[in-house]
Amino acid sequence: MESRNKLHSRLRLWEFPDQYVIEPADDGSGAPCLDISRVDASMKLIDQVSECKSLRVPKIHSISGVVGMLKLLAGSYLVVVTESERVGSFLGHPIFKITSLKVLPCDHSLKNSPEEQKKMETEFSKLLSVAEKTTGLYFSYQVNLTLSSQRLHDLGAESKSLPLWRQAEPRFLWNNYMLEVLIDNKLDQFLLPVIQGSFNSFETAIGKDIVDITLIARRCTRRNGTRMWRRGADLDGYVANFVETEQIVQMNGYSSSFVQVRGSMPFMWEQIVDLTYKPKFEIVQPEEATHIAERHFLDLRKKYGSVLAVDLVNKHGGEGRLSEKFASIMQHITGDEIRLIPALRFHRICGHIHFERLSILYEQIEGFLEQNGYFLVNEKGDKMKEQLGVVRTNCIDCLDRTNVTQSMIGRKMLELQLKRIGVFGAEETISLHLNFDERYKILWANHGDEVSIQYSGTPALKGDFVRYGHRTTQGVLKDGWSSLVRYYLNNFADGTKQDAIDLLQGHYIVAMSRDMAPVPQKGGLEAVANFPAALAVVLISFWFATMSLKQAGSDYKHKHLFFSLLWTGICVGVAALVRANGRIFCNRPRLHKPRG
Repeated sequence: MESRNKLHSRLRLWEFPDQYVIEPADDGSGAPCLDISRVDASMKLIDQVSECKSLRVPKIHSISGVVGMLKLLAGSYLVVVTESERVGSFLGHPIFKITSLKVLPCDHSLKNSPEEQKKMETEFSKLLSVAEKTTGLYFSYQVNLTLSSQRLHDLGAESKSLPLWRQAEPRFLWNNYMLEVLIDNKLDQFLLPVIQGSFNSFETAIGKDIVDITLIARRCTRRNGTRMWRRGADLDGYVANFVETEQIVQMNGYSSSFVQVRGSMPFMWEQIVDLTYKPKFEIVQPEEATHIAERHFLDLRKKYGSVLAVDLVNKHGGEGRLSEKFASIMQHITGDEIRLIPALRFHRICGHIHFERLSILYEQIEGFLEQNGYFLVNEKGDKMKEQLGVVRTNCIDCLDRTNVTQSMIGRKMLELQLKRIGVFGAEETISLHLNFDERYKILWANHGDEVSIQYSGTPALKGDFVRYGHRTTQGVLKDGWSSLVRYYLNNFADGTKQDAIDLLQGHYIVAMSRDMAPVPQKGGLEAVANFPAALAVVLISFWFATMSLKQAGSDYKHKHLFFSLLWTGICVGVAALVRANGRIFCNRPRLHKPRG
């Protein structure tokens, strides 16, 4: 990369009362500083930090990079990386994980804003504190993390000389929207591309050979969000929880990678959060379903080649209706380059403990995997083999069943790669090397947990099988707890988190409407409605109902009394909870507009 496009890897933030100054601290840099006004967020490059005076004593912080800038109603907000840690390397370049984000307000102009605007700015800016807690963010100063090894190898010399943000794949550039202001100001050396997903790696010895295994997940930002609040696809064919997973093996100068993808079923469907444990699945605009799926698979074909879709959704109940719709749509799309493995009846085949039976699936897809292969370069960097197609896996959430299945496919492909490189013999498998086997399972378990936490708020279910190769009592109990936590988050936290995600990704841009109604003041029950209060009401209703049941004996009428009291209490709780979980963007539609 040319020096003028090289990212600054060490920065100092000078926080003055009226400005922020970001000073490059690279050894011998001598590069200009970035000056950002705290009044109107205007930016300019200056030669050096201005002299400090008694009335302008700054706070000085070390930061790892600039993530971007967000504008709300009146003020703008600078987002920076305050803490990061090195977690490994990608193609020989250091990779860092963001451990702390900081949102810095440039909102002094609010002092002259109308009172109503100040109130709304405060309400929206609260979402930025949620954004600061975003997990699974990674970056590199030297290599483009948004592209797979194969796509990076195929980049031309001209493209490789461009700044990292210009090389980036927009789908996987988490801060794509936040970088726009910096791009407009031509601040290439401050533009830090960030991905959301996971990055895990380990080294192990096989005989005298040292093998390096890396697993990278890249989450797509086009339909980003949380479980329940983002389902299915949009009209353009972008699906919820779309993740590209790349498994890389490096040894003796050889480098080989294998890419898989996951994503929600590619038509419009949803689950409206209504406090039931598993809300009903609803298919939306069914007449558009085929066109949406066509757009989705056409995009996959352009980016990955042939596509084999593996559906892990159950064949009965609400899931069954979605699976039938998916299969029906695919009848109009499948051909030589796009195929569907119909719903596997995952739980019927594997039950709750026998996931090793997924070998049945591998037998169905083995031919596709061998035909479309993987990417391989030798010690000279010459391409010896390329991946010509991709397996697209989905279950309902694209988390738990999907991760178990993808880890199985990844294991089989890694064994093929190691045989091709000459590390493994014809009949040799990973399971014959106990240390390798154990660390490989942990690699995929950590990967599944990190992606799951971003989408559902909890580690992946069935993770004990991925981690240990079998189900455990502790794992089953942990899954039960995680399911309860997911229920709580879906109903009482993820609405606000979804608003924060939409704000960061530019899916909604805050704007003030002329006919904006004043913010209603809460009173009565609404003023004190919150989750603890609602939970207390529900628990009290359970207590009274239990007392009624004890006194009722076998009297049929008293059973009605029990259920009446129970559901009355729950309904009162619901009334409070609905108020407690109101989303800004849903409750105040005049304050936002879709981007573009």
